Amino acid sequence: MSGAQGEGCVRKEAVLLLAECRREAAAHISPQAFLPLRSFESYLMSEEDRYVFIAEWYDPNAALQRRYQLLFYPKDGSVEMFDLKNHRVFLRRTKYDALRKEDLFVGNKINVFSRQLHLVDYGDQYTARKVGSKKEKTLAMIKPDAILKMGSIIEAILDSGFFITKAKMVLLSRTEAMDFYSEHQSKSFYNDLVSFMSSGPIVAMEVIGDEAVSSWRKLLGPTNCSVARSESPESIRARFGTDGTKNAAHGSDSMASAARPDRIVDASVHTNKVELEFFFPSSGGRGPKNTATFTQCTCCIIKPHAVLEGLTGKIINYILDAGFDISAMQMFTMEKANAEEFYEVYKGVVAEYPEMLAELCSGPCIALEVRGTDAPKSFREVCGPADPDIARHLRPRTLRAQFGKTKVKNAVHCTDLPEDAVLEVQYFFKILDN
Repeated sequence: MSGAQGEGCVRKEAVLLLAECRREAAAHISPQAFLPLRSFESYLMSEEDRYVFIAEWYDPNAALQRRYQLLFYPKDGSVEMFDLKNHRVFLRRTKYDALRKEDLFVGNKINVFSRQLHLVDYGDQYTARKVGSKKEKTLAMIKPDAILKMGSIIEAILDSGFFITKAKMVLLSRTEAMDFYSEHQSKSFYNDLVSFMSSGPIVAMEVIGDEAVSSWRKLLGPTNCSVARSESPESIRARFGTDGTKNAAHGSDSMASAARPDRIVDASVHTNKVELEFFFPSSGGRGPKNTATFTQCTCCIIKPHAVLEGLTGKIINYILDAGFDISAMQMFTMEKANAEEFYEVYKGVVAEYPEMLAELCSGPCIALEVRGTDAPKSFREVCGPADPDIARHLRPRTLRAQFGKTKVKNAVHCTDLPEDAVLEVQYFFKILDN
């Protein structure tokens, strides 16, 4: 018997023995105790690199939060899932091209075969060490003076390797602005800062990346824009800011305030976490109100494939350059029931309806309220034909011709019927936002 054959026999015997142990102990094993066994079994079965996460999925039919162990194999892009409560295989190892290693970090929501999974923890130390050791989340905020440059700023954020996991355009009341900047209350510039920050819409975003707090501060550049243009000419404040107050964007100011997505730090000085909670409350609250007007508007959705491909900033720039106003913006992750409700008018009418549903549920999308003269009709013309191939042939300058791939993955949804425009905007910014 060769060495390789001998090793194979040992592995097989070990797996059989482990399986027997699992059967004997199944009734007494907690989900936490189950994880090392599963990880050891995975090692015995394969020496492949793999990453393990704890994922939660809300089952609307049973009204239960279900918990799984998710394994991802980067070699072939396959996934495997185990039901932690019932100690059984939920999904056998299956190749799934829609999932990338870059999507896997605690705090993110991913879609696996139409199920939205929330990654809540690392399944083993190896995964935590390889994937999560440098991951942080921080608040990135576009200020009122740079709102018309938000497309370019978002593009700079994505080009720098950050992931935008939450986003919302809001208009702060004076009271909210005072509350957010309360740490500067004794400073001479406090009143001017509060007045400026409540003077127009802002875009708040949660961004995740390696050492995100310091990396985002570096991308921002010095607080004073004149200094930024001298010392860091490629920074956001150098490119888009005016002075020390109207400096385009905001970022948390120290590593001490960093919020790592794999754990919560209990500290009163945790500025970064407090700032994120202000806009995106984890307790289920809404945070500051969105900016939708529901008048003279139409609905645009930047589809999940376009968000995943990093096209959000480019598409926003395209819309603004075409002469439209973006008066509301928010990132949503659609449940299947919501997508069915929103696309109900296409059911039985459009052949691609099932694929359209799957695409809208496949990851985060960004809803926009777009305003302009006769917005539903004029914006639909700017978007172009639903099929990007036809658009490239007949109207090559249209949005879908520029950014679309297929009739389903055609970059954006836009309202078809003028009478539906306000209703579609209301669906996102009144119903889903609540």
